[in-house]
Amino acid sequence: MSKHKWTTMHDVAIRAKVGKITVSRVLRTPEKVAEKTRQRVLDAIRDLGYVPDGMAGALSSSRSKIVGALVSTLADSVFTSTIEGLSRNLRRSNYELLLANTDYAPELEDAAVRTLLSRRPDGLVLTSSQHTPQLRELLLRSNVPVVELWDLPENPIGHVVGFSNRLAGRAITEYLIARSHRKIAFIGGNRSGDVRGQQRAEGYQDVLLEAGLGAALFIDSPSPELSDVEAGAQGISSALERWPDLDAVICVSDPLAMGALCEAARKGINVPSDLAVTGFGGLELSQPAGLNLTTIEFPGKRIGEMAADILLNSEDSDTRQIVDLGFELIRRATA
Repeated sequence: MSKHKWTTMHDVAIRAKVGKITVSRVLRTPEKVAEKTRQRVLDAIRDLGYVPDGMAGALSSSRSKIVGALVSTLADSVFTSTIEGLSRNLRRSNYELLLANTDYAPELEDAAVRTLLSRRPDGLVLTSSQHTPQLRELLLRSNVPVVELWDLPENPIGHVVGFSNRLAGRAITEYLIARSHRKIAFIGGNRSGDVRGQQRAEGYQDVLLEAGLGAALFIDSPSPELSDVEAGAQGISSALERWPDLDAVICVSDPLAMGALCEAARKGINVPSDLAVTGFGGLELSQPAGLNLTTIEFPGKRIGEMAADILLNSEDSDTRQIVDLGFELIRRATA
């Protein structure tokens, strides 16, 4: 891990031209500080990207031996293998992992990162590439090593380990077209903050237009309150009501595909002869012993392992690493 210099209360005091005790009062009892002075201190805090030290009073060392990881969702197992690979490699070097859930909300990510930064982590792992401008600026100023996962953002904050979700969306659509499917709907991908799902849907749409198959057939997830399995079941029902001649559906995730398959079985629809069903993720439930689902498999565990290796070796290199681990189309019984 690289040794980065944290902005201190002393730095803020110099910038605001006040004493450290005044900075402390602004943070703890702002009502006791004159408005102009208080605003000057707050401006300095913002400009320097200062985060109060939540470790103050603890034994000091050059490193906290802590890495923070922010996961977009804990509702299903999509990130389980990534966290497993990340945690295992960090543990081998005696680092501990602190985990937070952002629920695809940039504002929740912002708050969680600030809390983690107060613990002075030696690195941060983010499973989203969509951040508030304020958080992006804070992370760039903090000099903490950052690795963004599960995507290939155009303007990364630091290091990246992932794959192209848009190309994954293209690959599964091209496969279905090659199998003579022409009426293909896409379920999900509209959840606010889910950039990966949106990119998969865009890849699907790109291929349909290039193939001259007309407009994309999108079915939004019915409600954020539903589980992915319930959303998949409702999604395929809605799709079949709107387009009775549908011959294939692409679900934005394997859990949605599970719900779609269950609903198809309840309706007496034969998969894949009447309707092909595919997913994304390559989760355990998609394997032959489970759904035997045709899907796009992502290297989740390897992504976590690589992220840990980058953080552990960041002291030896100042070069930003962009690692594309790709994906694999898994052909099984549902399409």
